[in-house]
Amino acid sequence: MHIGLMMECDYQADRSQEQAFDDVFATASNAEDWGFDGVWLAERHFAPPGGVRPVPSVVASPLIVATAIAARTSRIRVGTAVLVLPLGHPVRMAEEVATIDNISQGRLDLGIGRSGLPWSYTGYDIPYSESRERFTEFFEVMRLAWTQEQFSYEGKYYNFQDVCLVPKPFQRPYPPLRYAATSRETFADMGKMGMPIFVGIGRSTVSDLGQAISEYRYAWKESGHPGNGDVMLRMGAYVAEDMDRAISDPRESTEFFYGRMQGALGQAPQSQVDEQSPSVSQSQVAPEYEAVLRDRLAYGTPDSVTHRLQEIIDELGLSGIIMMPNVGGKIPWDRLNASIRLFGEEVAPRLTSGAAKAGIG
Repeated sequence: MHIGLMMECDYQADRSQEQAFDDVFATASNAEDWGFDGVWLAERHFAPPGGVRPVPSVVASPLIVATAIAARTSRIRVGTAVLVLPLGHPVRMAEEVATIDNISQGRLDLGIGRSGLPWSYTGYDIPYSESRERFTEFFEVMRLAWTQEQFSYEGKYYNFQDVCLVPKPFQRPYPPLRYAATSRETFADMGKMGMPIFVGIGRSTVSDLGQAISEYRYAWKESGHPGNGDVMLRMGAYVAEDMDRAISDPRESTEFFYGRMQGALGQAPQSQVDEQSPSVSQSQVAPEYEAVLRDRLAYGTPDSVTHRLQEIIDELGLSGIIMMPNVGGKIPWDRLNASIRLFGEEVAPRLTSGAAKAGIG
């Protein structure tokens, strides 16, 4: 059972960007001390504090931040959740991933995706309509670069002749890969490929995810892959010794997040909104706080959060949980650290994998 910590590298209005980076590295070191198996870095672009984006963040270059974390830690795994492949260059990224994997001595996990958020593509002057084709080509180029002594590739967006990538990854043939599944089509595609996936409850519900994961596992089996898939869940969680504080402490931040998400996605075409969750419309993005607590979050005492998460793990057949500790990015630093520590020391040790219940080998 993998227990991870999601790091969106929040950039709060009352803290400088230098302090934001210090917070990132302190949190990663604490996570290692408090028993987490891995930290997972988001990729966020054009997200200043006070802007219109849901989560102000300094993590525009997650691979660079991952390198710094790897150099400051010794045990904990360092992952990306996720690298938005179409925004980069495949050979350059293959080199950087291999380099980080060697620096960390094989502690890198590579979460990948293509959707990101629509404004990321706009800022890079890349049409969002090209994201699927670009992702497919990008992914194939990286795998060739990692596994072949020399490779050539001819595609619509990328063309390479006689390229020899150095260094190769520390982990062979390459770091563990995991895809961020959002749309229903993506769930089925990843099942056919036999690809481990991330899922999230940010803008959907456990029920929504259960249906989508069933489609993933059906496609996995129909394609002849062994076992029954590999699913990790990213979910907002906040832990306090007192239930009242566990509900009230993160309220402002959580309501801020869902309000901003509604505004941000409300500016995008519904076709792009559909990429973000298995079955969610713009009108579903900002429910009442009580409904969010019921359907989308795990806020409470160590005992209640453990109970809630174990129910979800068993229901969805999960192989891992990734705590999203600061939904909205506005929870004060001292309270945030206290919650992460309680989760790592008192919740995580009691969680057990639901993979066996889903028939996963």
